[in-house]
Amino acid sequence: MIENIKAFLDSKVIQYNRPDFIPNDPVSIPHLFTKQQDIEIMGLWAAVLAWGQRVTIINKCHELIKLMDGAPYDFIMNHEEPDLKKLLEFKHRTFNDTDTLYFISFFRHHYSKYESLEAAFMPPGPLKGELAVEQSLNYFRSYFFSLSDFPHRTKKHISSPSQKSTCKRLNMFLRWMVRKDDCGVDFGIWNHIKPAELIIPCDLHVDRVARKLNLITRKQTDWQTAVELTERLREFDPLDPVKYDFALFALGIEEHF
Repeated sequence: MIENIKAFLDSKVIQYNRPDFIPNDPVSIPHLFTKQQDIEIMGLWAAVLAWGQRVTIINKCHELIKLMDGAPYDFIMNHEEPDLKKLLEFKHRTFNDTDTLYFISFFRHHYSKYESLEAAFMPPGPLKGELAVEQSLNYFRSYFFSLSDFPHRTKKHISSPSQKSTCKRLNMFLRWMVRKDDCGVDFGIWNHIKPAELIIPCDLHVDRVARKLNLITRKQTDWQTAVELTERLREFDPLDPVKYDFALFALGIEEHF
């Protein structure tokens, strides 16, 4: 039975992990850029804004890029106070101008000290194998809100395993940045976390399909559910378990499995 599920999912990975997956997915947003910092900034922003219909998410990201004059990193590092006024009109669901301005403050603070956003996911000391992503996400949230003037309302947009969240959006972002993909969808530009250590982005579609395939036994859907599913997927491919995100997500949203 397990062999049949693996063969089925492998076939779906081949079907969906390909460049024509990009245009209709939020991963298309970081693909608009070549500068690493732009890829990281808009990758994180696209992931954080990724709830609701994909076409709306993508349109909202394009709107945000336009408000930053088409060059997010340059805008963030070189803007002056009056330049921020036009960003006050940006809103997507519960993400509003207060959140937008704090993200810009955080990015400017971080990139004034580091070349890459990867450093924001690197806690002091060594990462511990299967706990690597859990450590990284918990550290990122505490670091992200380390600026003295952070707005409390923005906390709901950055989750962590310590809150028992599945961290779907941040795990998706890490997939984009970490996974070495010879099909051109994921970027694989970070090296501190290994692809084998990634945790699958467990959204409603992935969760539903995985349960139909008996890959999840846990009743609730939380961080441990995402870990349980990833452990099952490591049985299929221990080096690249989150490649099955393409299969499970597409089966749910494209094929209504």
